[in-house]
Amino acid sequence: MGATGADWKVAARTRILSARTVLLRHPWAPRVIETRINMSPAVLHYFDGLLGIMRKGGFSYDLAHHALHALGSRALGFTQELFNPGDEPADEESMAVIEDLAGSLPHLAGMLTEVAHDDPDSTLGWCDDQTEFEFGLDLILDGIDRIRPEA
Repeated sequence: MGATGADWKVAARTRILSARTVLLRHPWAPRVIETRINMSPAVLHYFDGLLGIMRKGGFSYDLAHHALHALGSRALGFTQELFNPGDEPADEESMAVIEDLAGSLPHLAGMLTEVAHDDPDSTLGWCDDQTEFEFGLDLILDGIDRIRPEA
């Protein structure tokens, strides 16, 4: 947690990806976390450590607060899916439905036919594979770093 200045981003990324590694070992955990109203002491300590990284990196508490909202569940190592069409890969019937929708939903159908999510090694959700998780994490951290005052 000794990261200062620009090193905060590497430290935060490492901490978040470490949390993700734990959740990948326990794929049931995100659903449990999502159903909790109160945070456990362990989760509070985790967030306190993440806030400590940001503070040493030059963040005010206000900016760190905004950053945690932007990170959302990603700070804990997973992303909440917008919708879950099921855990099974797209089959021929599903693809036929998508093709039928192409006339009324051309962009959505185009994306779903071009970017297939039938990776047998997917991780914690329908579309939440490691590449997508890290892509979103890096976008958020880069954006937050851009508005962070120089330390």
